[in-house]
Amino acid sequence: MTMSNDDELRTLQRDVQRLLGRCMLRLQQVERLIKAMVVDHKLSGPMNSLEQARSTQIDGTALKTLGTLVGELLGSYFVAGEIDPNEGTETNSPENVNWFAMQIKLGLPAAEFVRVESELKELVRLRNTLVHHFIDQHDIASSDGCRGAQETLITAYAHIDQHLGQLREWAVTLVKTRQAMSEALQSDEVIDLVVNGISRDGNVNCDASGIVNALREAFDALAVDGWASVAEAGRWVAKRYPEELPAKYECASWRQVVHETHILELRYFEMDGRRTACYREKERPAKSP
Repeated sequence: MTMSNDDELRTLQRDVQRLLGRCMLRLQQVERLIKAMVVDHKLSGPMNSLEQARSTQIDGTALKTLGTLVGELLGSYFVAGEIDPNEGTETNSPENVNWFAMQIKLGLPAAEFVRVESELKELVRLRNTLVHHFIDQHDIASSDGCRGAQETLITAYAHIDQHLGQLREWAVTLVKTRQAMSEALQSDEVIDLVVNGISRDGNVNCDASGIVNALREAFDALAVDGWASVAEAGRWVAKRYPEELPAKYECASWRQVVHETHILELRYFEMDGRRTACYREKERPAKSP
């Protein structure tokens, strides 16, 4: 009789372990999906290093808890009420840098937002209970304790699976929105505005233009004693960025490009007996404390 009871207990314990492992695997799927949503719904950084910015965001989520990740989605991706299309995305972008920022939001009616918030927090509590308190709550050294644990784990798995299904629906919505945004960003008009600083009406924002960014790169490569030759920089840019030429921005010369922008300073020096146009980036005024 003792051997039979021991065999039954070991069988029950193995089944509890199986059910608990099944819940843990489902929770890992939930966490992976939420991490992807945290990363993919929001992105900002210099235009020329967005992939690096995204990699940094991915690394930043690696060690975050499920509770922290859910907190980042609530009020950022999931928001209560209608979304104002004119509302800008807050960024701490440095001055005179071609900066990209986007944020996707899912606007929910107030009651729906409260429900989503409650369900996500319930999921976090369920995860923490299974990970940290399951053994305290169930005596798996007894057959009755194992049976109670089985019932708890079967119910928990059903709840986790339900949450995962809802998260997948939200994730599909996010992916479709990103795809639509990506297609829009690849239009010629958007590329001209974002990359080249040329708006639909033909106005040019020189400071945000591709040609000015190219001149800044040329300065880093060519500057001597804090100044670079405009003519030499023009040849440097034309060789590496042949699409970035003054005529594209309705300028007659490289000197006019430098003159038109507010972030570059133009000055003339005597070099080898010739008057030579040189440039550098203007010094930024010190911010008051």
